[in-house]
Amino acid sequence: MSTERNRKIVEDAVAAWTAGDGAAIFRILDDDVRWTVIGTTPVSGTYNGRQDFIDRALKPLGARLDGAITPKIVDIIAEGDLVVLLWNGTGRMIDGSSYHNQYSWVMRFKDGKVREGTAYLDTELVNQLIALPAIP
Repeated sequence: MSTERNRKIVEDAVAAWTAGDGAAIFRILDDDVRWTVIGTTPVSGTYNGRQDFIDRALKPLGARLDGAITPKIVDIIAEGDLVVLLWNGTGRMIDGSSYHNQYSWVMRFKDGKVREGTAYLDTELVNQLIALPAIP
């Protein structure tokens, strides 16, 4: 796939997410994606597969948010099969405090899907979020 096609896949997924389809960004991940979250938070580490990432990282984080994170693209840098998505995410934690994180996602594409990714983010904010009791 071309550089521009990979970039467009990411742009379209974020646009759908912004419009309310929170799962759109995760549908571009290959079923067998290898996704790494940097740092030493409880959700940091490497996940083997989209479902593993959703179950062990996204669900625990989502249970501590009051609603969805709203993404705003800062930049997309693409070259060949590599796409870097720089974005800000805003929302509200279940304790009422604001959540504003800055992310850099480095993604390697193959056949129109993200096969490998690394998420860089404010890990201290993630620790604050994960310290909140989860909504059952």
